[in-house]
Amino acid sequence: MFQAFSVKRSPRAIASIVFLLASIGFVGVDAAVAQERAVVIDIDNPNRILYPIAVPRGVDSNRKLSKQVQAIASFNLGVAGWFNILDPRSFLANLKAEGLGIEVQKWKDIGAFGVMKYQIAQNGDEIEIQFRLYEIEKGADPVLSQTHRGSDVRMLVHRWCNEVVEYFTGDSGFFGSKIAFVRPHRRRGKAIMVMDFDGNGAYKLTRNRSINILPSFSPDGFRVTFTSYMRNNPDLYQVSVNGGRPKRISKHRGMNTGAAWSPDGSKIAVTLSKDGDPEIYLLSADTGEILSRLTRDRAIDASPAWSPTGREIAFVSDREGGPQIFVMNADGSNQRRVSSNGNYNTTPTWSPRKNKRLLAYTTRDGRKHDIVTLDLDSGEMVRITQNQGSNEEPSFSPNGHAIAFASVRRRGGSGIYVVNADGTGKQVRIYKGKVTAVDWGPVAAW
Repeated sequence: MFQAFSVKRSPRAIASIVFLLASIGFVGVDAAVAQERAVVIDIDNPNRILYPIAVPRGVDSNRKLSKQVQAIASFNLGVAGWFNILDPRSFLANLKAEGLGIEVQKWKDIGAFGVMKYQIAQNGDEIEIQFRLYEIEKGADPVLSQTHRGSDVRMLVHRWCNEVVEYFTGDSGFFGSKIAFVRPHRRRGKAIMVMDFDGNGAYKLTRNRSINILPSFSPDGFRVTFTSYMRNNPDLYQVSVNGGRPKRISKHRGMNTGAAWSPDGSKIAVTLSKDGDPEIYLLSADTGEILSRLTRDRAIDASPAWSPTGREIAFVSDREGGPQIFVMNADGSNQRRVSSNGNYNTTPTWSPRKNKRLLAYTTRDGRKHDIVTLDLDSGEMVRITQNQGSNEEPSFSPNGHAIAFASVRRRGGSGIYVVNADGTGKQVRIYKGKVTAVDWGPVAAW
């Protein structure tokens, strides 16, 4: 088994260790040398192995709350895609005697590379959690220590786990974000739903019994746009993520659908059919005023999606036969087809990683739909799902390292699943039931 090493070694030894660990996906060479870290998980290494980390339950008087913290932290790190959460039944350490510290050899003997510890204090509604993170090869001193206070235990743990992910990878986590989606009413119509990224706390954002579809988060996560037939026309509405009375911002005759926010939150790309064929327009995000028309084609142009830089927009068009993915500049110029697999490709979405020009979209092989990603610079296409039911409407996590999508399956169950954006790892179902139109919003502002 490979192990981490202390940075208190000679420069030559450190260099050898860094290159050794880089080969198995634990260390980014430049980052490790610059930051003097013994362990950094190289999230872009396709041959990486999962980092073994232990998340023991805290020794607290509030046993129920302590078990909740352990469950949340274990799920978060497990779904992040870079960690192997060790089975608590394998732990050898005396947790009560250790408290917030660790007895290094006990954890090394079970193969742990890292250990996460915490201690909870509660005074009425106020919760205080002391967190500690250890790297076994760095000894008994924590490499990361934080104390978080608040009334929402889930958000306190999410915040800490984001800090753990950033420590190991240098990148942000997605814990504390929300996902919007569409769920059919029991009797009729469809409702916009919002939930935490892990499937908890789902609630209805729309209260009418009409058809409500295609939710889209604003870049700050405070607002959601959607299309609704509540006034007998597919109009575009905007509402607070906490609910309330929706504001109608586009009510042109025909379609007002498929809204996508610009990265700066000032504009919305949307499909309008007010002049006949569905075309893509830019609207003011505040007033709904038409700013410009981006496409002019006899075919259907729909489903716009902004790049993270704001310089490009992907969309779907059937101008060359079946629906395919196209990309254009944000002013409508240089429209070109980018998808080449099959004759049916829809629902494009951009990875928010600004150092990549990566799209995910729905493709159809035969009668089944699947999720693929396409690197626009290299042309490399990666299949994210296959032989696992029908999978549609992908949406990237806020850090771009995971994808949520809607799935209909006979085995394993229908619902919303999350998987690593490179197609590796296990797919995790976070919501059960028939859903459509998944959109993953940003991480909450703490």
